[in-house]
Amino acid sequence: MLVDRFSTSPERMIILDGLLRFRTALHQAGIVSGFQWLDGSFLEDVETQENRPPNDMDVVTFFYMPQGYDQRSLVHQHGALFDSKQTKANFAMDAYPVVLGNPTDEWQVRNVNYWYSMWSHRRDGVWKGFVQVDLDPAQDADARAMLNLHGGIHHD
Repeated sequence: MLVDRFSTSPERMIILDGLLRFRTALHQAGIVSGFQWLDGSFLEDVETQENRPPNDMDVVTFFYMPQGYDQRSLVHQHGALFDSKQTKANFAMDAYPVVLGNPTDEWQVRNVNYWYSMWSHRRDGVWKGFVQVDLDPAQDADARAMLNLHGGIHHD
């Protein structure tokens, strides 16, 4: 499990807490179908490689539009989830949304190619991967329990 593997420091637990809070906010907005790609220094051993903790996590959320919304109404009602400055400040996430099921499939292919090219290697050119997690809210309760077990953040 992602939380069990990466909750190795207070800084990492804060970022994992941000991921779970971000996912909760997505779920509350009706975004429950799709998946996320996780990457960035958070998934690397940046503590050893660069002698620093990770600052955030990079997250691309591929999702289907929730019932009753189009892109304009979703952004109007839940705009903070799609604003990079707010997601960084509120959740420690560099967050990028990608709507699935659009008629612009050619653009989607280019978009996937872009993320792969950005995340397939470290800044020093060494190849690496990224993690994909489902948007299903059911798995988040287990992740929250695991984070709390590791001494994570508790919210009232």
